[in-house]
Amino acid sequence: MHDDALLAEQMAYYKAGAAEYDRPYAEYEDLQKLLAAVDDLPIAGDVLELACGTGQWTPRLAARAQSVTAVDASPEALALARARTASLTVQFLEADLFEWQPPRCYDTVFFAFWLSHVPPTRLPDFWNTIATALAPGGKAIFIDDGPAAAAYEEVLANQPTPTALRRLDDGSQYRIVKVFHDAQTLTDDLTAQGWLVRIRPMAGNFIGIAEPPTTAG
Repeated sequence: MHDDALLAEQMAYYKAGAAEYDRPYAEYEDLQKLLAAVDDLPIAGDVLELACGTGQWTPRLAARAQSVTAVDASPEALALARARTASLTVQFLEADLFEWQPPRCYDTVFFAFWLSHVPPTRLPDFWNTIATALAPGGKAIFIDDGPAAAAYEEVLANQPTPTALRRLDDGSQYRIVKVFHDAQTLTDDLTAQGWLVRIRPMAGNFIGIAEPPTTAG
């Protein structure tokens, strides 16, 4: 399947499943620990949150930031995020992250469980976008699934892009991009591109902090 078609199906999944999205956060202790870990991360200044979803992370970012710009492609998810976030310093934007370009620079770019949904062929452009979106001294902070999480997904074999099948309560099913990044490989890849990066495993997930090449922007 061509990346464009797969990404369209991925977007349809998150729109259709917005009401079910929060369930794992209530069921899994590891996710609660990840949410709490935000309090110890170097989040500061003006923050750009990519793929904010239903806003599980947004209030925690707002508590540490001067402002938060939270972007997602799903209006259904954004409606839930707005209801969850009382802070007046948060602005929500509806946009396709594979087409949208940040109009300004930010001190922090944060994304949780989004990197794994970026096709490998689009990763160079994605990281370049992050680099140019960061103000001098800014940091990218990201949280995602490690390889162990593949055991909990219905991974489809022999696909040109790493793909998993997700099912909703109504029985509908959708293919999504799902790349289970190994922390060391991801560190090596970003380091080779000139990033200063630290990634630490946490249960079956990882937390990364990265500073872009000094020539970025």
